Amino acid sequence: MRIGFIGLGTMGSAAAANIRRAGYDLVVHDLREEVAAPLCAEGAQWAETPRSCGDKCEVVFTMVFGPEQVQTLMRGDSGLMEGLRPGSVWVDMTTNRPSLVRALADELAVRGIETIDAPVTGAVDGARRGELTLFVGGSDQAVERVRPVLETMGEVQHVGGVGNGTVAKLVTNQLWFIHAAAIGEALVLGKKSGIDLLPLWEAMKSGAADSFVCRHDVPSIFAGHYDPSFTLDLCCKDLALITDLGADSDLHLEITHHVRELFERARHTYGGAAGELHVAKLVEDASAVDLRVEGDWQKHWEVEA
Repeated sequence: MRIGFIGLGTMGSAAAANIRRAGYDLVVHDLREEVAAPLCAEGAQWAETPRSCGDKCEVVFTMVFGPEQVQTLMRGDSGLMEGLRPGSVWVDMTTNRPSLVRALADELAVRGIETIDAPVTGAVDGARRGELTLFVGGSDQAVERVRPVLETMGEVQHVGGVGNGTVAKLVTNQLWFIHAAAIGEALVLGKKSGIDLLPLWEAMKSGAADSFVCRHDVPSIFAGHYDPSFTLDLCCKDLALITDLGADSDLHLEITHHVRELFERARHTYGGAAGELHVAKLVEDASAVDLRVEGDWQKHWEVEA
C-alpha cells in the first residue's frame, strides 16, 4: 500500500515519519519542499502537488492548519480531489470543521472514494513516539482497511461515522483549553496564598484536579516558555471552530466563550506565535506573580522518537 502524506508541520512530519519507519512506501507534499528533506532522505518520494500525491497513492493523509487550508488543498489548482482515484481513501487529520469533512466525504463517495477523519491528541512528543490518540470517524470497512497505518501513529479511537472524529477532537480541545486557562488561576492562587508550587503541583496531580494538562503542560509554565510547539494562533482557531459547532446546535457555551476571550486577549498581548500557555501568563502578569520554578524541565517537543 502506497501512502501519501500532505502537511509536514511539527505534528505532520512526526506522524509521517512513523508511517515511513513502519516500512510503508511514502509520498509526501507540503507548501515548503525543504521540510520534506528528512523524510526524503529516509526514502520517501516528493510530490510536486496535492494532485500528484493523490494520483500515486491508495491512501492519502492530510494534516494542515484548518478548514481554509483543507479547502485549498482539496479543491484548489492541482488539488487532491483531482488526483484521488476510485477505491482510494482520504484521511484528514486536520482539526477541521465537521460539516466540511462531511461535505467533502459526500462528494468523494460519488466517485467511489472513502473518507476518514482522524484528528489527533497527544502533543509533539507523543507524535514522535507514535503514541498519539487518533479520534477516527468513518465506515467500519474503511477504518479497518487503514487501521494498520493509523496504528503506526498511535491508539485508534473509532467514534462513529465521518465527521465524528472531528467532533471528538473539538470537544477534547474544548476541555484542554478550559483546563489550561483554569490551571493558571489555580497556580497563582496557591502561590499567593503561601504554598510552594512543587508541593502544590503534586497535590493537584494526586486528586480530582489531575488531567493531561496538569501533568504534561504545567512544567512548561514552570520553565517559563509556555510551550511554543502549539501556538496561540492554533488555540484561537480551534476555539472558533468549537464555538461555531456549539452555534450549529443552538448552544451558548458560556465557559468556552469566556475561555476564548482569554485566549484572544493572550494572543493580542503576546502575539499569535506565542505558546499556548501564555493564557496562564495573563494571570501571572495581572497578579504580579512569577510561576517559574527552578529545575531541568524537559522541552517535550525536543524528545526523540
